[in-house]
Amino acid sequence: MTMPAAAEPFVHPALFYGDEREYLAGTVPFVLEGLASGEPVAVAVPGGNLSLLRAELGDDARRVKLFDMTEAGRNPGRIIPRVLRAFADAHPGDGRVRIIGEPIWAGRTGTEYPACAQHEALINHAFTGRPVTILCPYDVAALDPLVVADARATHPVVIEGGITGPSDAYAPDRIVAAYNEPLTPPDRAAAFPFDADLLPDARHFATDRAAGHGLAGDRLDDLALAVAELTTNSVVHGGGAGTLRIWAEGPQVVCEVSDRGEIKDPLAGRRPPARDQIGGRGLLLVHCVADLVRIHTGPGGTSVRFYLGG
Repeated sequence: MTMPAAAEPFVHPALFYGDEREYLAGTVPFVLEGLASGEPVAVAVPGGNLSLLRAELGDDARRVKLFDMTEAGRNPGRIIPRVLRAFADAHPGDGRVRIIGEPIWAGRTGTEYPACAQHEALINHAFTGRPVTILCPYDVAALDPLVVADARATHPVVIEGGITGPSDAYAPDRIVAAYNEPLTPPDRAAAFPFDADLLPDARHFATDRAAGHGLAGDRLDDLALAVAELTTNSVVHGGGAGTLRIWAEGPQVVCEVSDRGEIKDPLAGRRPPARDQIGGRGLLLVHCVADLVRIHTGPGGTSVRFYLGG
């Protein structure tokens, strides 16, 4: 599938499909054209579609980097640094890179979706100026019409019914702002106000409560790391103090750190750090260990909420 010429080296089309036939018709030629041109190709899609593509590609599948998006992209916030950028950055001298990325599927929850939509919008900023094409399939037969409408806003190009054209609804920054939703913790959340002197106590408070909710082993260590990074960020960048809250939500433990700071860089936590970079990895680490991260930020302060399952 040859993409139309564009002034911007980065190309980001949404592929709307309604069944397996349309899915394969939109994705397989995209992969094969890339391979025929000597371009590095990666596919990051949910497991069922990954199996479908692997079977259709046959031996050519061995020449493609394959990711199960339900695992690699469980938290939408880590897809850019750990999947898309990781693959593209591994091929700096190979010309154009092609990736199929399907971060939104029918099994996504309403709690996850705002982070998914923001991720799709932020891809456009993360790859500006780079010779990369990221094709994003959307199952229009299974997804809510609102999701499809948002896809038109987060993708400058839309492929529908085999026809490729510009999206007249393209407005990615509007989507980032629309899903910058206030986060209201439940009444049952346990709260711990902290400042610089209480950082160790905040971490112990979180791990004690999380263990009481059933979190254990490596996942409890992940929670301790994430809490340490976020509370330290609050002290250094968020006005010197903050409030940690923790509660259980189904099988997951939820932590939220709120402070008076504002995150002004929409890609904060989504850029792989430079090798010689000192600091600036805190939010990235949280994205890497959590099952989901939701953020609300503005002049009145910032709340970062993360979810961890056992």
